[in-house]
Amino acid sequence: MRRVAITGLGAVTPVGLDAPATWAALAAGRSGVRELETFDARTFPVRIAGQVTGFVPERVLPDARERRHLSRAALFALAAAHEALRDAGEGWQDIDPYRRGTAVGGTVGRPGLQELVDMSHLMETTGHRGMARQAPADVLLRDQNVGAAAVARAGGCQGPLISVSTACAGSAHAIGEAYRRIQDGECRLMVAGGFDALTTWMDVVGFSLLGAVTDRWNHAPHRASRPFDAQRSGFVLGEGAVMAVLEDWDTARARGARVHGELLGYGSTLNAYRITDSPPDGGGAIGAMQDALAESGLDPSAVDYVAAHGTGTPGNDASETLAIKKVFGTHAHALSVSSPKSMTGHLTSAAAGVNLLAALGALREGLVPPTVNLDHPDPRLDLDYVPNAARRRPVRAALVNAFAFGGTNASFVVGPGDALPGAPATPSS
Repeated sequence: MRRVAITGLGAVTPVGLDAPATWAALAAGRSGVRELETFDARTFPVRIAGQVTGFVPERVLPDARERRHLSRAALFALAAAHEALRDAGEGWQDIDPYRRGTAVGGTVGRPGLQELVDMSHLMETTGHRGMARQAPADVLLRDQNVGAAAVARAGGCQGPLISVSTACAGSAHAIGEAYRRIQDGECRLMVAGGFDALTTWMDVVGFSLLGAVTDRWNHAPHRASRPFDAQRSGFVLGEGAVMAVLEDWDTARARGARVHGELLGYGSTLNAYRITDSPPDGGGAIGAMQDALAESGLDPSAVDYVAAHGTGTPGNDASETLAIKKVFGTHAHALSVSSPKSMTGHLTSAAAGVNLLAALGALREGLVPPTVNLDHPDPRLDLDYVPNAARRRPVRAALVNAFAFGGTNASFVVGPGDALPGAPATPSS
């Protein structure tokens, strides 16, 4: 099996318009949750979200004719992909385009409220004849694969295009599948990550009806996302994109690329329990973590940080905590466990990409980002969740978790890239 290096990173998130700004905000514990501006939410039960601000689509794609085919979320993805490819440096362009691939997690688009009203009116007044008035570009705006194809085009990737729709685990599955393509030798480079923008009225209504999002903090948005806190009452919707360039290790080293880290192991499972709830006993999450660790060849005690899924829903946080304990045993209490969602909100298909940024930052700087708003410890949740302030500690390896509606789970292990998988871990100082 080939080793897989991470050589490029890009991000557009509620806390930063690029990867360095996003990491700086996570390390500082800054929240990007604010009042919704994508629609008039004054009469809605939830009026806040982790929202991207200051993003200028024209800078990403100056050609208006091309830009009209891409949704808000897809433009985030394209911006993150361009950044990741720039970050990967020079020389990757020499790789055979048919050995460059793309794997992207994204949510299938939905029409907006005004579009639904217009369509209904046309059908009532003209039958189906009036539907021809709908612009062809509108169809493409709602097609997940158009965003993925734009990312592939940015990297001149003519190899496999994998478009994954597994909700909150989307970017984790995309990164994992890209990892497999490079391991197996099918590709030498993959652009992988996720994008989403669940900041529409339909998303707010839908998740409110499910009881999944908190409606208690409209008056104080920055305090709303509270993973692992005793007063947690649901997650906060978010939007953004994170992309990474994954590369065959030997190829990256041959061209002198800077390596952010190394993917060491990947696991994916299904709970087969309920559509919306995590199993109380940790269920499929345990298997995903165990598989990722087993493939890495590392002893669980070599992992110092878990970038948790940590949504802020009562069931998920309890289930994930129990799963971590079962996987790591007594070492669980030596781990630092934190949730970037406490600052960004839940970026759904892009969420695991944010966790990857957090894990790589922790490996690089020996600084674990915090879980903010953890003001009231839950006696049932007794791990070290790094409450409210980042912590200095050496991080030898990190585990990234992503669990989704439908019961699908994905985990992967990342290391600094300075030792072969399975090599004895260096004791932390």
